[in-house]
This record gives sequence, C-alpha cells and structure tokens, in this order.
Amino acid sequence: MPGFLLRRLLAAIPVLVMVAVIVFSLLRLSAGDPAMILAGDGATPEQLDNVRRAMGLDKPIVEQFFSWSWRLLHGDVGTSLISGLPVSQLIGDRFGPSLALSISTIVLAVMVAVPLGILAAWQQGKPLDRMVMAVSVVGFSVPVFIIGYVLILVFARWLGWLPVQGYQPLSNGFWVFAQRLILPTLALSTAYIALIARIVRTSVIEVMGEDFIRTARAKGMGETAVLIRHALGNAAVPIVTIIGVSIAMLIGGVVVTESVFNIPGLGRLVLEAVLARDYPIIQALILLFSLIYVLINLVIDMLYSVLDPRIRY
Repeated sequence: MPGFLLRRLLAAIPVLVMVAVIVFSLLRLSAGDPAMILAGDGATPEQLDNVRRAMGLDKPIVEQFFSWSWRLLHGDVGTSLISGLPVSQLIGDRFGPSLALSISTIVLAVMVAVPLGILAAWQQGKPLDRMVMAVSVVGFSVPVFIIGYVLILVFARWLGWLPVQGYQPLSNGFWVFAQRLILPTLALSTAYIALIARIVRTSVIEVMGEDFIRTARAKGMGETAVLIRHALGNAAVPIVTIIGVSIAMLIGGVVVTESVFNIPGLGRLVLEAVLARDYPIIQALILLFSLIYVLINLVIDMLYSVLDPRIRY
C-alpha cells in the first residue's frame, strides 16, 4: 500500500506543474489588460505603464512565471489586483460556504441515490425501475439554475417556508445555517442523485447475474442479504468511482448554484475574478481546484486498493 500511494503521489506532481504552466500562459496571452482595469478608463499611457511595472506585467512572460512559481512554493499565492487583499485571505473567507454546500450536496446525493439505484436494480423492468430511471433522466437533463429558480419560486415565494438566498455560518445557529442550505442543496444534488442512481442500478444489475449470486440464493439467503452483502459489495468499485467523480464535478455546479442563491463562496469568487481579470485569484483558485481533483483521485485509488487488492499490482 505505501508504494502504491507513493506512485500515485509522484504521478500527481507533473499534472499540477502542467496545470500551473497552462493556466499562467492562457491568462497572460488572452485578450484584455488588467492594468487598464486597475488604472481606470481615463488613465494616461504613462499611468498605465506605471501600473504595469508595479504589477510586474512589463517583464518577459517567462520571468513572470518563474517569479510567480517561486512565491507559490513559499506559500504566497499573491495579492488581489482589485481589492489589494491577500488571495489566501479571500479564499479563506469564501471557503466555508462552498465547503458546507458541497458536503451537504454529496451527503444527500449518496443517501438518496444509492438506495434508489439498488431498488431499481431489484425491480428491474418493473414500474418502480422505470419510474426511477425516468426521474433520473429528468434530473440529469434540467440545468441546475432552472431547478434553483423553481425551488425559490415554490418554497420561498409561494409558500414562504425558506429564505430566498444568502448564507449564515454555523456559529449563528444550526437552524439558521441549515435554512439557507436546503434549497441550494436540493437544486445542486438533483443531477448527482440522477447520475449516481443510474450507475448504482447498472452496477448492481451486472453483479446480480453472476454465479455467486445464484449460489447465495440457492443456499436460502434472503433477497435483502443478497443485495446488501453480495451484490452491493461487489459493485462497489464503479459506485465509488462515480461518487468520486460527482464530488469533483461539484466544483462546476457550485459556481452556478452560488450565483443563483447569492452564496458568498468560491464559485462567486471565481466569477468576480474572471470579470475583473484578477489574475492572482484566478490562478490560485484553478490550482486549488486542480489540487482537490488530484486528492479526490488519490482517495478513490486508495478505496480501489481496499475494495480490490489486485489493483495495487
């Protein structure tokens, strides 16, 4: 196991380096001038030159990259070009809402989707199976922002049960915290419930046709025990894979959901930084998201090796 994990960690390093190079290059070579945004529309050419020198944009792009990489290795992800605050501080302030929304979404998705997928596989071809699959198709096809607006209209505007938007930290009270997460969690989890349920159904159906399932039934084992102890356990690898992929996909979904529900998280920070061409924030966030992807893949590989030791070799 240690050797397996070490190989995975070493393989992640070139990926992160390539991501850093590509992100830095694309942002610098794309159209637009952050110095012009910072200096204002009425800035003179001399003022623009002064701003570019202060930002280091007058140096060759290779020198800019190595200077940025050196600071990054020392834990300095830069300073926002617009607010003048450290990027690490901005990310730290916005990390909590995104983490809370992501955790609540994936927990709800797994708790709902896995039982639904098992039931659909158990009732293959029957009305329950067709209903679960029909709901899954709808849930995966409708965009998150449309589901969000419908939920706001029904539960916030018509019924008045929940607040329309915003975020409150857990320190202000659990119910106040949970109230503002219910609607965005429901909206964001819909697609992941649909995706995970379909994969669970397919994986369990494939396993249910194996010889050891027929043997277990022939020994008199109940259907519930067959499903839980044998079918689900042997279908765990693809199920773990899709759950890990869903966690990684949350990054994109969080951006849209936070915008719909006005949640001050990393998704909103991404949009604000892109609109303002705030290079340090964009670079830091993309590297953070890439690191999260790598860590998720590492955890999935670890679970693979636990569920099926043959994968280690």
